[in-house]
Amino acid sequence: MKRVSAVRIARRTVQGLFLVVFLFLFIQTESKGADELGYPVRLFLEFDPLLFFSSLLSSRVFVPAFALSLVTIALTAVLGRVFCGWVCPLGTLNNIVSSFKKRGVRVRGWFSLKYYVLVFILASSVFTLQVAGLFDPISLLVRSLSLGLYPAFNFIQVPIDAVSGAGIPVVSNIAEASGSFLKKTLLSFQQPFFYQSFAVSLIFLAVLLLNLVETRFWCRYLCPLGALLGIFSRYSLLKRNLSEECPSCGKCDSFCQGAALRPLSGSECMQCFNCDDLCPAVPRLLQPGTGRVSLPDLGKRRLIGAAAAGILAVPILRVGPASRPDHSEPALIRPPGAGEESEFLAKCIRCGECMKVCITNGLQPAFLEAGVEGLWTPVLVPTIGYCEYNCTLCGQVCPTGAIAKLKLEEKQPVKIGLASIDRSKCLPFANSIPCIVCEEVCPIPGKAIWFEKAQVRDRSGKAISVKQPHVDLELCNGCGICETKCPVLGRPAITVSSLGESRSKKNQLLLGLKGTSRIPA
Repeated sequence: MKRVSAVRIARRTVQGLFLVVFLFLFIQTESKGADELGYPVRLFLEFDPLLFFSSLLSSRVFVPAFALSLVTIALTAVLGRVFCGWVCPLGTLNNIVSSFKKRGVRVRGWFSLKYYVLVFILASSVFTLQVAGLFDPISLLVRSLSLGLYPAFNFIQVPIDAVSGAGIPVVSNIAEASGSFLKKTLLSFQQPFFYQSFAVSLIFLAVLLLNLVETRFWCRYLCPLGALLGIFSRYSLLKRNLSEECPSCGKCDSFCQGAALRPLSGSECMQCFNCDDLCPAVPRLLQPGTGRVSLPDLGKRRLIGAAAAGILAVPILRVGPASRPDHSEPALIRPPGAGEESEFLAKCIRCGECMKVCITNGLQPAFLEAGVEGLWTPVLVPTIGYCEYNCTLCGQVCPTGAIAKLKLEEKQPVKIGLASIDRSKCLPFANSIPCIVCEEVCPIPGKAIWFEKAQVRDRSGKAISVKQPHVDLELCNGCGICETKCPVLGRPAITVSSLGESRSKKNQLLLGLKGTSRIPA
């Protein structure tokens, strides 16, 4: 019977606890009826040193919340890569999937790849290109759950509702009670829908399935955060070392999560303690050590090549029309609190927290509206949902300040766009049919939609009095509720574009238009 050490049991317990805490905070990332979140839902992102360094380099702004990442660095400097082996929720999921892997398949030799990814990210960050969020494990996990797996999980309510409404004795009652419990605990208050859910989910599932090829494949070969922590672990105060009695049998290597033992590479050791259960030659506890642990053979030329690729990626990704200084994409409606576009892109890590917390589901992941550089950044799509006038949750969950945390009285006057009326579709204009929906739903005090009474005639020549809507350019903040609620199906008769947004001095209908001041700092 295989012996399991107490330390290994403790590691598994701690991993499970951190995964539960992560999932709990993830579930709590939504409105609970008030414009305030009761839990630190972005906590794991704030402990991430890769996001800290990349954000600092790309935006040139120190985000105080990222001071927590110094705790991760300090633990790594003392104990090595304990974050990877004991804390990281994606690492834990990789562990779980790896348990289904059949022994014997080995890849090896790719350890240096994650270091090249890290150099690429940091080099591009120096030139204000923020791509860390695409590869960072915490950001990847939050984005994948928010935009893909969690919306899919919410579909469990469909069969539950079908069974509860079937009128089957006992079974329907159980289904109804189960549905009520899930709505109060695990499910979102409404079924979320996101563009690109399939693509985001497919990437995440590929990361998990790679563990069937090689144990913790992502962690060993691709994770840039693991590479960064591997560098910080080089001078860790406590190290694991092979003893002189090592028989070189190789058993420990087959169960090492980081494949760090043959040859011994301290920077790859995740402190999983699997080797303790197989061979007494390996110390069961960390011991004081001197000198630095080894890194994989990176090669100066390849490091320079990775840095050059990161630098060259900047102009390559910014030669599209969306990157022109005088270009303003009408469909690119950013949430209130977003800074000027280049500033916003330098800060946004594409974690998806803002999209998950949006109570109307209006925030969606961008595709190419902002060019390739803006992939998966949040954009408001009014045909799906609007920006709630009394909501500031997206600014509360943003870990980098890409969406500023504004007070409600600061957020409400911020213009994210401007509504315009298509008279060829608007019912009172085009069809002489009375309709006042846009004015009724407008949340702005004083109403940004006003009416002009007009006498029109129908086909028979009968006079009809209708109220024809107009947009008040100064009052309209572009929240999009008028477009969302417009009764004209397909392309609504009133639409919102980014024109007139507060964050831009150029994207204005009239240069002298009032209300174009920048967002409060």
